[in-house]
Amino acid sequence: MKVPQRMKAFVLHDVMAWSVDEVRVPEPAPGGMLVRVLACGLCGSDLRTIRSGHRSVTLPWILGHEICGEVAALGPDFRGPWEVGQRLSIGPNVYDPNDPYTVEGRHELSAGVREIGQQWPGAIAEYVAIPPESVTMGNILPAPEGLAPQHAAIVEPGSSVIHAHERARTGLGDTVLVMGAGPIGCLHVAIARACGADRVFLSDVAPQRLELAATFDPDALIDASAQNVPERVAALTGGTGPTVVITANPSPQAPVEAVQMVAKGGRVVLFGGLPHDESAPGVDLNVVHYQNLELIGLSRFAPRHFRTSLQMLASGRIPGDRLVTHVLPLDRVDEGVRSALDGKALKVVFTP
Repeated sequence: MKVPQRMKAFVLHDVMAWSVDEVRVPEPAPGGMLVRVLACGLCGSDLRTIRSGHRSVTLPWILGHEICGEVAALGPDFRGPWEVGQRLSIGPNVYDPNDPYTVEGRHELSAGVREIGQQWPGAIAEYVAIPPESVTMGNILPAPEGLAPQHAAIVEPGSSVIHAHERARTGLGDTVLVMGAGPIGCLHVAIARACGADRVFLSDVAPQRLELAATFDPDALIDASAQNVPERVAALTGGTGPTVVITANPSPQAPVEAVQMVAKGGRVVLFGGLPHDESAPGVDLNVVHYQNLELIGLSRFAPRHFRTSLQMLASGRIPGDRLVTHVLPLDRVDEGVRSALDGKALKVVFTP
Protein backbone atom coordinates (compact mmCIF):
# COMPACT_ATOMS: atom_id res chain seq x y z
CA MET A 1 0.00 0.00 0.00
CA LYS A 2 1.48 3.35 -1.04
CA VAL A 3 1.66 5.74 1.92
CA PRO A 4 1.88 9.52 1.33
CA GLN A 5 4.30 11.74 3.24
CA ARG A 6 1.69 14.28 4.37
CA MET A 7 -1.83 13.95 5.77
CA LYS A 8 -4.69 16.00 7.15
CA ALA A 9 -5.35 15.86 10.89
CA PHE A 10 -7.63 17.49 13.46
CA VAL A 11 -5.24 19.37 15.75
CA LEU A 12 -6.28 20.88 19.07
CA HIS A 13 -4.05 23.94 19.58
CA ASP A 14 -5.56 25.29 22.79
CA VAL A 15 -8.76 25.08 24.82
CA MET A 16 -11.64 25.53 22.33
CA ALA A 17 -9.16 26.25 19.51
CA TRP A 18 -8.65 23.71 16.74
CA SER A 19 -8.02 23.38 13.01
CA VAL A 20 -7.53 20.77 10.31
CA ASP A 21 -3.81 20.93 9.50
CA GLU A 22 -1.48 19.23 7.06
CA VAL A 23 1.15 17.29 9.01
CA ARG A 24 3.68 14.52 8.37
CA VAL A 25 2.39 10.96 8.23
CA PRO A 26 3.89 9.22 11.29
CA GLU A 27 6.40 6.40 10.89
CA PRO A 28 5.47 3.06 12.45
CA ALA A 29 7.74 2.30 15.40
CA PRO A 30 9.61 -1.02 15.62
CA GLY A 31 6.98 -3.61 16.47
CA GLY A 32 4.17 -1.16 15.72
CA MET A 33 2.11 -0.42 12.64
CA LEU A 34 0.69 2.42 10.59
CA VAL A 35 -3.07 2.40 10.07
CA ARG A 36 -5.05 4.29 7.44
CA VAL A 37 -8.02 5.63 9.39
CA LEU A 38 -11.41 4.67 7.97
CA ALA A 39 -13.41 6.12 10.88
CA CYS A 40 -12.75 7.69 14.27
CA GLY A 41 -15.38 8.52 16.86
CA LEU A 42 -15.47 11.73 18.87
CA CYS A 43 -15.62 10.67 22.51
CA GLY A 44 -16.85 12.45 25.61
CA SER A 45 -13.28 12.54 26.91
CA ASP A 46 -12.23 14.26 23.66
CA LEU A 47 -14.90 16.88 24.29
CA ARG A 48 -13.66 17.42 27.86
CA THR A 49 -10.12 17.90 26.53
CA ILE A 50 -11.42 20.38 23.93
CA ARG A 51 -13.32 22.31 26.60
CA SER A 52 -10.72 22.37 29.37
CA GLY A 53 -7.55 20.49 28.43
CA HIS A 54 -6.23 17.25 29.93
CA ARG A 55 -3.38 16.53 32.33
CA SER A 56 -2.03 13.81 30.01
CA VAL A 57 -2.21 15.88 26.82
CA THR A 58 0.38 18.49 25.81
CA LEU A 59 -1.03 20.84 23.18
CA PRO A 60 -0.97 21.05 20.20
CA TRP A 61 -2.25 17.49 19.89
CA ILE A 62 -4.18 15.14 17.59
CA LEU A 63 -7.20 13.71 19.42
CA GLY A 64 -9.26 10.59 18.71
CA HIS A 65 -9.15 7.07 20.12
CA GLU A 66 -12.21 5.19 18.79
CA ILE A 67 -10.67 3.73 15.66
CA CYS A 68 -11.49 1.59 12.66
CA GLY A 69 -8.71 1.44 10.13
CA GLU A 70 -6.81 -0.52 7.53
CA VAL A 71 -3.22 -1.62 8.15
CA ALA A 72 -1.05 0.45 5.80
CA ALA A 73 2.47 -0.53 6.90
CA LEU A 74 4.23 -2.63 9.53
CA GLY A 75 7.16 -1.40 11.58
CA PRO A 76 10.51 -3.25 11.71
CA ASP A 77 10.47 -6.44 13.78
CA PHE A 78 6.66 -6.52 13.77
CA ARG A 79 5.49 -9.69 15.53
CA GLY A 80 1.76 -9.15 15.71
CA PRO A 81 -0.87 -11.18 13.86
CA TRP A 82 -2.04 -8.34 11.60
CA GLU A 83 -1.24 -7.92 7.91
CA VAL A 84 -1.17 -4.98 5.50
CA GLY A 85 -4.67 -4.41 4.12
CA GLN A 86 -6.44 -5.95 7.12
CA ARG A 87 -9.35 -3.94 8.57
CA LEU A 88 -9.24 -3.58 12.36
CA SER A 89 -11.22 -2.21 15.29
CA ILE A 90 -8.74 -0.58 17.66
CA GLY A 91 -9.41 0.50 21.23
CA PRO A 92 -7.25 3.04 23.07
CA ASN A 93 -6.30 1.27 26.29
CA VAL A 94 -2.83 -0.23 26.60
CA TYR A 95 -2.28 -2.28 29.76
CA ASP A 96 0.87 -2.73 31.82
CA PRO A 97 1.84 -6.41 31.44
CA ASN A 98 3.69 -6.39 34.77
CA ASP A 99 0.92 -4.90 36.88
CA PRO A 100 -0.39 -7.59 39.27
CA TYR A 101 -3.99 -6.82 38.31
CA THR A 102 -3.18 -7.36 34.63
CA VAL A 103 -1.50 -10.65 35.50
CA GLU A 104 -4.71 -11.67 37.32
CA GLY A 105 -6.81 -10.77 34.23
CA ARG A 106 -8.31 -7.69 35.92
CA HIS A 107 -6.97 -5.32 33.30
CA GLU A 108 -9.33 -2.49 34.22
CA LEU A 109 -7.57 -2.11 37.58
CA SER A 110 -4.07 -1.86 36.14
CA ALA A 111 -2.36 1.27 37.45
CA GLY A 112 -0.20 1.69 34.35
CA VAL A 113 -2.91 2.01 31.68
CA ARG A 114 -1.93 4.30 28.80
CA GLU A 115 -4.11 5.41 25.90
CA ILE A 116 -3.88 6.19 22.22
CA GLY A 117 -5.01 9.80 21.93
CA GLN A 118 -3.34 10.74 25.21
CA GLN A 119 0.12 9.18 25.55
CA TRP A 120 0.30 8.69 21.76
CA PRO A 121 -1.21 10.95 19.05
CA GLY A 122 -4.78 10.11 18.13
CA ALA A 123 -6.70 9.14 15.03
CA ILE A 124 -8.90 12.01 13.90
CA ALA A 125 -6.51 12.07 10.98
CA GLU A 126 -5.88 10.22 7.75
CA TYR A 127 -3.28 7.94 9.37
CA VAL A 128 -2.39 6.92 12.92
CA ALA A 129 0.67 5.11 14.27
CA ILE A 130 -0.30 2.21 16.51
CA PRO A 131 2.47 1.70 19.10
CA PRO A 132 4.03 -1.71 19.71
CA GLU A 133 2.61 -1.66 23.25
CA SER A 134 -0.89 -1.58 21.76
CA VAL A 135 -0.08 -4.48 19.45
CA THR A 136 1.01 -6.66 22.39
CA MET A 137 -1.12 -5.38 25.31
CA GLY A 138 -3.97 -3.37 23.79
CA ASN A 139 -7.40 -3.97 22.29
CA ILE A 140 -7.20 -4.79 18.58
CA LEU A 141 -9.61 -7.10 16.77
CA PRO A 142 -10.52 -7.78 13.13
CA ALA A 143 -13.50 -5.66 12.11
CA PRO A 144 -16.31 -8.05 11.15
CA GLU A 145 -17.34 -8.25 7.51
CA GLY A 146 -20.42 -6.16 6.86
CA LEU A 147 -19.94 -3.88 9.87
CA ALA A 148 -19.68 -0.29 8.66
CA PRO A 149 -16.44 1.51 9.61
CA GLN A 150 -18.33 4.14 11.61
CA HIS A 151 -19.77 1.35 13.76
CA ALA A 152 -16.56 -0.72 13.95
CA ALA A 153 -14.87 2.42 15.33
CA ILE A 154 -17.10 2.89 18.38
CA VAL A 155 -16.38 -0.35 20.22
CA GLU A 156 -14.65 1.33 23.18
CA PRO A 157 -17.59 3.17 24.82
CA GLY A 158 -19.74 0.04 24.76
CA SER A 159 -16.92 -1.86 26.46
CA SER A 160 -17.13 0.23 29.64
CA VAL A 161 -20.93 0.00 29.64
CA ILE A 162 -20.79 -3.80 29.32
CA HIS A 163 -18.36 -3.84 32.26
CA ALA A 164 -20.87 -1.78 34.28
CA HIS A 165 -23.72 -4.23 33.70
CA GLU A 166 -21.45 -7.17 34.41
CA ARG A 167 -20.63 -5.61 37.80
CA ALA A 168 -24.29 -4.68 38.41
CA ARG A 169 -25.43 -8.21 37.50
CA THR A 170 -28.21 -6.73 35.36
CA GLY A 171 -30.51 -9.58 34.36
CA LEU A 172 -34.00 -10.92 33.88
CA GLY A 173 -36.67 -9.00 35.74
CA ASP A 174 -34.53 -6.00 36.66
CA THR A 175 -35.88 -2.48 36.46
CA VAL A 176 -33.07 -0.12 35.46
CA LEU A 177 -32.90 3.66 35.72
CA VAL A 178 -30.21 5.37 33.64
CA MET A 179 -29.46 8.94 34.72
CA GLY A 180 -28.01 10.73 31.68
CA ALA A 181 -29.22 10.51 28.07
CA GLY A 182 -26.01 11.13 26.17
CA PRO A 183 -24.43 8.44 23.97
CA ILE A 184 -23.26 6.56 27.06
CA GLY A 185 -26.74 6.66 28.56
CA CYS A 186 -28.18 5.31 25.30
CA LEU A 187 -25.64 2.49 25.37
CA HIS A 188 -26.77 1.67 28.91
CA VAL A 189 -30.36 1.41 27.69
CA ALA A 190 -29.40 -0.95 24.85
CA ILE A 191 -27.14 -3.15 26.96
CA ALA A 192 -29.57 -3.33 29.89
CA ARG A 193 -32.15 -4.61 27.39
CA ALA A 194 -29.66 -7.14 26.01
CA CYS A 195 -28.98 -8.35 29.57
CA GLY A 196 -32.69 -9.09 30.02
CA ALA A 197 -33.91 -6.09 32.01
CA ASP A 198 -37.70 -5.96 32.20
CA ARG A 199 -38.00 -2.16 32.18
CA VAL A 200 -35.51 0.63 31.48
CA PHE A 201 -36.09 4.31 32.33
CA LEU A 202 -33.94 7.19 31.12
CA SER A 203 -33.65 10.66 32.69
CA ASP A 204 -31.82 13.86 31.73
CA VAL A 205 -31.93 17.58 32.44
CA ALA A 206 -31.84 18.41 28.70
CA PRO A 207 -35.06 17.76 26.72
CA GLN A 208 -33.03 17.91 23.49
CA ARG A 209 -30.96 14.90 24.57
CA LEU A 210 -34.07 12.98 25.57
CA GLU A 211 -35.48 13.57 22.09
CA LEU A 212 -32.33 12.10 20.51
CA ALA A 213 -32.38 9.17 22.95
CA ALA A 214 -36.02 8.31 22.24
CA THR A 215 -34.91 6.10 19.33
CA PHE A 216 -33.53 3.64 21.92
CA ASP A 217 -37.12 3.04 23.12
CA PRO A 218 -36.78 3.29 26.91
CA ASP A 219 -39.96 2.50 28.79
CA ALA A 220 -40.06 6.05 30.15
CA LEU A 221 -38.24 9.30 29.38
CA ILE A 222 -37.98 11.56 32.43
CA ASP A 223 -37.30 15.26 31.91
CA ALA A 224 -35.37 16.22 35.05
CA SER A 225 -35.67 19.91 34.16
CA ALA A 226 -39.44 19.76 34.55
CA GLN A 227 -40.15 16.74 36.78
CA ASN A 228 -39.06 15.55 40.21
CA VAL A 229 -37.11 12.45 39.23
CA PRO A 230 -37.45 10.50 42.53
CA GLU A 231 -41.22 11.15 42.60
CA ARG A 232 -41.62 10.11 38.94
CA VAL A 233 -39.55 6.96 39.44
CA ALA A 234 -41.54 6.07 42.55
CA ALA A 235 -44.76 6.41 40.55
CA LEU A 236 -43.39 4.25 37.72
CA THR A 237 -42.32 1.48 40.11
CA GLY A 238 -45.24 1.47 42.52
CA GLY A 239 -43.03 2.94 45.21
CA THR A 240 -40.46 0.14 45.25
CA GLY A 241 -37.80 1.83 43.11
CA PRO A 242 -35.58 0.40 40.34
CA THR A 243 -33.34 -2.53 41.20
CA VAL A 244 -30.40 -0.96 39.31
CA VAL A 245 -29.55 2.73 38.95
CA ILE A 246 -26.75 3.93 36.66
CA THR A 247 -25.37 7.46 37.12
CA ALA A 248 -24.18 8.23 33.59
CA ASN A 249 -23.58 11.95 34.05
CA PRO A 250 -21.14 14.26 35.90
CA SER A 251 -23.69 15.72 38.33
CA PRO A 252 -22.91 15.38 42.07
CA GLN A 253 -26.67 15.29 42.70
CA ALA A 254 -27.02 12.05 40.70
CA PRO A 255 -25.51 9.61 43.27
CA VAL A 256 -27.45 11.34 46.07
CA GLU A 257 -30.76 10.82 44.23
CA ALA A 258 -29.74 7.33 43.07
CA VAL A 259 -29.38 6.15 46.67
CA GLN A 260 -32.76 7.71 47.50
CA MET A 261 -34.52 6.02 44.58
CA VAL A 262 -33.04 2.52 44.28
CA ALA A 263 -35.01 -0.45 45.61
CA LYS A 264 -34.06 -2.19 48.85
CA GLY A 265 -31.12 -4.47 48.16
CA GLY A 266 -30.54 -2.65 44.87
CA ARG A 267 -27.35 -1.73 43.05
CA VAL A 268 -26.14 1.78 42.22
CA VAL A 269 -23.41 1.99 39.57
CA LEU A 270 -21.35 5.19 39.79
CA PHE A 271 -20.45 5.40 36.11
CA GLY A 272 -20.02 9.13 35.57
CA GLY A 273 -17.00 10.79 37.15
CA LEU A 274 -17.57 14.00 39.12
CA PRO A 275 -15.69 17.31 39.06
CA HIS A 276 -12.76 17.17 41.50
CA ASP A 277 -14.16 19.90 43.72
CA GLU A 278 -17.59 18.20 43.88
CA SER A 279 -16.61 14.56 44.30
CA ALA A 280 -17.93 14.19 47.89
CA PRO A 281 -21.64 14.91 47.36
CA GLY A 282 -23.06 13.76 50.70
CA VAL A 283 -24.63 10.37 49.96
CA ASP A 284 -26.69 9.19 52.94
CA LEU A 285 -24.72 6.13 54.04
CA ASN A 286 -27.37 5.20 56.61
CA VAL A 287 -29.72 4.58 53.68
CA VAL A 288 -27.02 2.45 52.04
CA HIS A 289 -26.53 0.57 55.32
CA TYR A 290 -30.13 -0.07 56.35
CA GLN A 291 -31.48 -0.67 52.85
CA ASN A 292 -28.68 -3.18 52.10
CA LEU A 293 -27.60 -1.31 48.98
CA GLU A 294 -24.55 -1.88 46.82
CA LEU A 295 -22.54 1.11 45.58
CA ILE A 296 -20.40 0.05 42.60
CA GLY A 297 -17.58 2.23 41.33
CA LEU A 298 -16.81 1.70 37.66
CA SER A 299 -14.14 2.87 35.24
CA ARG A 300 -12.32 1.39 32.25
CA PHE A 301 -12.72 -2.12 30.82
CA ALA A 302 -10.84 -5.31 30.06
CA PRO A 303 -10.19 -6.96 26.68
CA ARG A 304 -13.11 -9.35 27.21
CA HIS A 305 -15.48 -6.37 27.36
CA PHE A 306 -14.02 -4.94 24.13
CA ARG A 307 -14.58 -8.25 22.35
CA THR A 308 -18.17 -8.47 23.58
CA SER A 309 -18.88 -4.87 22.54
CA LEU A 310 -17.65 -5.58 19.00
CA GLN A 311 -19.80 -8.71 18.84
CA MET A 312 -22.86 -6.77 19.99
CA LEU A 313 -22.30 -4.08 17.38
CA ALA A 314 -21.94 -6.73 14.67
CA SER A 315 -25.15 -8.48 15.77
CA GLY A 316 -27.13 -5.25 16.11
CA ARG A 317 -27.79 -5.66 19.84
CA ILE A 318 -25.90 -2.39 20.13
CA PRO A 319 -27.68 -0.39 17.40
CA GLY A 320 -24.79 1.52 15.88
CA ASP A 321 -27.05 3.12 13.27
CA ARG A 322 -29.07 4.80 16.05
CA LEU A 323 -26.09 5.70 18.20
CA VAL A 324 -24.08 7.37 15.41
CA THR A 325 -26.08 10.41 14.37
CA HIS A 326 -23.36 12.27 12.42
CA VAL A 327 -20.79 10.81 9.99
CA LEU A 328 -18.60 13.60 8.63
CA PRO A 329 -15.38 14.10 6.65
CA LEU A 330 -12.46 15.97 8.19
CA ASP A 331 -13.30 19.20 6.38
CA ARG A 332 -16.50 19.33 8.46
CA VAL A 333 -14.75 19.00 11.82
CA ASP A 334 -16.21 22.30 13.07
CA GLU A 335 -19.74 21.10 12.43
CA GLY A 336 -19.14 17.77 14.17
CA VAL A 337 -17.37 19.16 17.23
CA ARG A 338 -19.89 21.95 17.78
CA SER A 339 -22.87 19.59 17.31
CA ALA A 340 -21.42 17.33 20.00
CA LEU A 341 -20.55 20.21 22.35
CA ASP A 342 -24.05 21.68 21.97
CA GLY A 343 -25.79 18.34 22.60
CA LYS A 344 -27.26 18.23 19.09
CA ALA A 345 -25.62 14.88 18.29
CA LEU A 346 -25.40 11.55 20.05
CA LYS A 347 -22.26 10.14 18.45
CA VAL A 348 -20.14 11.97 15.89
CA VAL A 349 -17.77 9.91 13.74
CA PHE A 350 -15.21 11.36 11.34
CA THR A 351 -14.26 9.49 8.17
CA PRO A 352 -10.87 10.87 7.08
